[in-house]
Amino acid sequence: MYEKWLDKLAVCPLFHGIDRQELNNMLHCLKPRVEKFEKNEFIKMAGDEFEGMGVILSGSAAITKENSIGDRIIVAVVEPGDLFGEMMAFSSEKKWLATVIAQELTHVMFMLPDIILGECEKLCKSHKLLITNMLRIVSNKALMLNKKLDYLTKKSIRGKISSLLLDHYNRIGTLSFMMSLNRNEMADYLNVSRPALSRELCKLRDEGVLDFYKSSVVIKDLEALKMMAE
Repeated sequence: MYEKWLDKLAVCPLFHGIDRQELNNMLHCLKPRVEKFEKNEFIKMAGDEFEGMGVILSGSAAITKENSIGDRIIVAVVEPGDLFGEMMAFSSEKKWLATVIAQELTHVMFMLPDIILGECEKLCKSHKLLITNMLRIVSNKALMLNKKLDYLTKKSIRGKISSLLLDHYNRIGTLSFMMSLNRNEMADYLNVSRPALSRELCKLRDEGVLDFYKSSVVIKDLEALKMMAE
């Protein structure tokens, strides 16, 4: 049942350091459930009972929230190997705080928090790695949320765009890359309107700072982008 997903799970931070055979044995022991969702189907809705964090096995999903006037804001986009719901796994909150929507045909593996903390029946030797990995994941997520706050506190749309593109450049290491967000999703993520985002991107292109086509971006003037992100 789980063998077909081992390649995707092997890159999941939760299973870092666990080889494929041990991972396969662990999954058969812990028996997490796998579910399929169609494009635009709700994987979880804010207010649903929390029944375990998810791991994206195939496809992708948007994690969204609504602000006080009902506008949707994309918190993150998760892809194969990514987790969602991990910040709630060991909290006292028992309901989902955000809505998760499949962006395409998506398979998700759900894991109960007890699976992470408790000892499995067969006392898998790699089980303790799950706890170490989980602590690292939660710490990294806190840092990521801090970075998202940095985007939102930028006063100008240009500053928000520049900071986001620089973070992609620093993470990937090349001046040419594919964004994980389309234009609508980027606008939601940065909490700006789609027309305002498009106008600013076109200005940056006309000024020779960057070039783009759909989700593909090429940074042409890195120093200028750094200055605008400050």
